[in-house]
Amino acid sequence: MTDPLHLARQFPADFLFGVATAAFQIEGATKEGGRKASIWDAFCNMPGRVHARHNGDIACDHYHRFEQDLDLIKEMGVEAYRFSIAWPRIIPDGTGRINEAGLDFYDRLLDGMKARGIKAYATLYHWDLPLALMGDGGWTARSTAYAFQRYAQVVMARLGDRLDSVATFNEPWCSVWLSHLYGVHAPGERSMEAALAAMHYTNLAHGLGIETIRDAAPNVPAGLVLNAHSVIPGTQEPEDRAAAERAFDFHNGAFFDPVFRGEYPPSLVAALGDRMPPVEEGDLAVISQKLDWWGLNYYTPMRVLADPNEDATFPAMRPAPFVSDRITDIGWEIHAPAMASLIEDLYRRYDLPVCYVTENGACDNTELVDGKVEDDMRLEYYADHLAVVADLVKAGYPIKGYFAWSLMDNFEWAEGYRMRFGLVYVDYETQQRTIKKSGNWYSALASAFSSSGEQDPA
Repeated sequence: MTDPLHLARQFPADFLFGVATAAFQIEGATKEGGRKASIWDAFCNMPGRVHARHNGDIACDHYHRFEQDLDLIKEMGVEAYRFSIAWPRIIPDGTGRINEAGLDFYDRLLDGMKARGIKAYATLYHWDLPLALMGDGGWTARSTAYAFQRYAQVVMARLGDRLDSVATFNEPWCSVWLSHLYGVHAPGERSMEAALAAMHYTNLAHGLGIETIRDAAPNVPAGLVLNAHSVIPGTQEPEDRAAAERAFDFHNGAFFDPVFRGEYPPSLVAALGDRMPPVEEGDLAVISQKLDWWGLNYYTPMRVLADPNEDATFPAMRPAPFVSDRITDIGWEIHAPAMASLIEDLYRRYDLPVCYVTENGACDNTELVDGKVEDDMRLEYYADHLAVVADLVKAGYPIKGYFAWSLMDNFEWAEGYRMRFGLVYVDYETQQRTIKKSGNWYSALASAFSSSGEQDPA
């Protein structure tokens, strides 16, 4: 087992270690405090969408147990907490009336973090769109981008004074492609036209959100969290290398290019431009406003081969076999070097600001036995990937922090509660929390860094 204190010494003294969660995955209390339904509440109630029709009604009951959970973060010696704010709690219908009880909850959460010396890294949108907005088309409607702008203004005006950082969106790849093209996530669309509309209006909402954050809380560093894909050709044949480049443009460029270059990838526009919604004058200038930071969520590489079918839709690719025989319990290949090559490639292609690894972790379904969870696979995953991050920092890449996904086991979207990503085990019957072996290891690593910014001697 990698010695956490030895690994800690590989990081600079001001490196930030945190843990991450998301509102719908942990809060529960979906019908309390004035909250109304999100698209995920509806999706969970549709047969065949979520494993065993699991839902977020109770989840980890964080809405009622947040003080206990903040104590847990403090006990683990973790300096920062990345969490999301639930739009349906703040403006339950997406537009119109503001729900003071929802803002009150996040007031209490933030005050609890400040009282414990935990830094607050908020995400404004982690997929829980107010269901009422689907009446106008949800993310396929331009009006939703402006609804998001108002929501961002309300949140930042009320909570911005206690935030250490804010992200507009978490993983737009998921809320665009996975949700509107592949149908795996809410709202479950399977339409390229719907996905392309969601892509542009999500990007526009991000830009409008950045404008609003700068206006309402100019001192809060603002960024965007992207689950960039490490796209690797399955062979070095020209057709597979070309497929990998198309896949990069589709899966990464659809978000990186407008945000960091002020344009959509030419290959994507050439192939799909006639199916995109109108990109109005000024849209790309709004989308490409300078960010203070960006966040990378990384779990597994994407290996691709060319799709030989003449009718294949852009990016005309298919999955290639894994190279590593190590996989997580959700079926994802473990290959830490891909994380390094991804970050190197992104900084080569784009003029990027400082980076935080905002999610990284592994699904390890090891169960609780005699009061312990011996999740060695997850621990090794963290050790391997943190070693990669340390090497990148040494090489001069501006990575400023790392957030483990996740603080605790939770609702894993379409997989329901059968997949466990937590450093902390949650018994969903009793809501008892138990720190796992990986959690104790990460705690030892994080505790080597004091809140004063000085690394404790080890």
